[in-house]
Amino acid sequence: MFPRKKHLLFLIVLLPFLAHAQEGSQLWLRYKPVEKHIASQRRIGLRDQHKTAQLARKELERYWSGPTIEMHIDKGAKRLKEGYQIKGSASGIHLNAAEPIGLLYGAYHLLRLQETKADMRNLFLEEIPDYDIRILNHWDNLDRTVERGYAGYSLWLWDELPGKLSPRYEQYARANASIGINATVLNNVNASPEILTSEYIVKVKAIAAVFRKYGIKVYLSANFSAPKVLDGLADSDPLRKPVQQWWETKVKEIYQQIPDFGGFLVKANSEGQPGPQDYGRTHADGANMLADALKPYGGLVMWRAFVYNPTAEDRAKQAYQEFVPLDGEFRDNVIIQIKNGPIDFQPREPVTPLFGAMTHTPQMIEFQITQEYLGFSNHLVYLAPLFKETLDSDTYANGPGTTVARVTDGSTFKNKKTAISAVANIGEDANWTGHDFAQANWYAFGRLAWNHQLSSEQIAEEWIRQTFSNDAQFVLPVRQMMMRSREVAVDYMMPLGLHHIFAYGHHYGPEPWGEMEGGRPDWMPWYYHNADTVGVGFDRTTAGSGAVSQYKEPLRSTFNKLESCPENLLLWFHHVPWTHRMKSGRTLWDELCMHYDRGVHEVRAFQKVWDTLQPYVDKQRFEQVQSKLKIQAKDAVWWKDACLLYFQTFSKMPIPYQVERPIHELQELKKIKLDMKHHN
Repeated sequence: MFPRKKHLLFLIVLLPFLAHAQEGSQLWLRYKPVEKHIASQRRIGLRDQHKTAQLARKELERYWSGPTIEMHIDKGAKRLKEGYQIKGSASGIHLNAAEPIGLLYGAYHLLRLQETKADMRNLFLEEIPDYDIRILNHWDNLDRTVERGYAGYSLWLWDELPGKLSPRYEQYARANASIGINATVLNNVNASPEILTSEYIVKVKAIAAVFRKYGIKVYLSANFSAPKVLDGLADSDPLRKPVQQWWETKVKEIYQQIPDFGGFLVKANSEGQPGPQDYGRTHADGANMLADALKPYGGLVMWRAFVYNPTAEDRAKQAYQEFVPLDGEFRDNVIIQIKNGPIDFQPREPVTPLFGAMTHTPQMIEFQITQEYLGFSNHLVYLAPLFKETLDSDTYANGPGTTVARVTDGSTFKNKKTAISAVANIGEDANWTGHDFAQANWYAFGRLAWNHQLSSEQIAEEWIRQTFSNDAQFVLPVRQMMMRSREVAVDYMMPLGLHHIFAYGHHYGPEPWGEMEGGRPDWMPWYYHNADTVGVGFDRTTAGSGAVSQYKEPLRSTFNKLESCPENLLLWFHHVPWTHRMKSGRTLWDELCMHYDRGVHEVRAFQKVWDTLQPYVDKQRFEQVQSKLKIQAKDAVWWKDACLLYFQTFSKMPIPYQVERPIHELQELKKIKLDMKHHN
């Protein structure tokens, strides 16, 4: 027996190793090493000595159980970019690429086919990524807290760097490379200037060195006030020479340490962050100053269009109003990073009208993988349908068929560089993402960033087969559950175009009443739902805020008319009477009730489905998901009761008898104040 103190110390030392061994840490990379007798019967041929090419060979030598593979780099095949070509049959496979990273991506594609039991007879495929830059945005702070992160503390152990490298850095890089992600922003867009100090640049260099052989470039979020804060300049005015020189010197220092540094992501003049408008300058002035400093090294500026400041205007109009007048004024190494919707990563939003409105400025989309508004890591919500809904939305910017995907991938406006980004949901939890099914959203973003034509169903099936089981008795029900999950969350949270009626600050639970004193109107849920005795919804028509006028025709007219507006966006664009007849024949009030009720019942159905699948899943992951589904089912009832009881105080209409009766009292629900330490 250990004495108690020694026993505790032993457990503390052992815990990291136990955590690493837990199911879930392998993500979708659950390859089994190939048996020796099979390995001896096939060969992995490669002449190139590049580290990345050798990494591809190593992965295949260890895990590939198929025929001999000959790998070859053809530098003349520039059209492949980072892509690859695979030709083969049962007797042998040729994997060709223009660059070493293409061989690594091709190797992971072959292993994906193997793991999903795909038919590999007479293989012929060519894969070229749709976007040049496929980037994760980490909202990680230097104290290792993660803004809107629900999987534990940050992966980046700044206190240990550069001397000690966590093994998870390489595991993270490998997981990203396996789905084609080739860039990462290490720190929060609400950036600390300290990340740009010499001390931290050396730490970033150490991480970049690990990522390099996996084809991943490092970017940093830059605080616009860094010259003033770090070195005492009088200000950070982008048109003043001393400020410009400060950035030039700082960028030179970064590239001396990290020659393949990607560039800066910038959040400026939004939510209190400093920016060029502090000095009477424009977003273009600020972005161009940084772009000029980065230009000699091939670096990029990703300038966020999420501008959220006090305004008398409808908040949904703000980004369009600030950026469209600047079209054509940005340097060619600036890309405007735009959230998928006009407000803020809601469970459902219309696509922002800013996409396609700037025909002379490269634009990139920003998604959120972390579930800030979708139940954190407690709710099973598969996000590929949300991503696809946005990417496939027609902007009509250049006539019919000008989808968001085509606006951002360079096929419409022939951009010099194309990019797509998403806010990461990754933390130090053993399973990386807090919820085992949240891994699917990281996976789905990577796959769609590579090929936006993939279907949500195909991506879900790939992920299930690699992560859990190839058994059809498991794959089919789980895929169906995943495919329904986003719509179910919309139903029990905010159906029919309702949005942003979350609890203030943490955004976890419902708080449509929003009774915080002294807050700005656009911080308050009632600003967005506008419920009164007549009806509910935000009037963004030409008779209201006029936000519909930012859309091209025919979207403008479609959204503007109550009769033609899609019902799933109805309350986004219209203030609708409670008694309005919906397409179902029900009143708006009854329809709202039915949606909330359906959401609750479908989450309970998820519980039943998962419980039947126990024989197919290891005990730990089965119980982890089962526990999360219990929380989600309780939360769905909380949402339903809070919203219906609150909105009923305005509608004065009865909840239909076929809808499950509320189990809470409104006044009790209003008293709930969560300690979010339990959710982070």
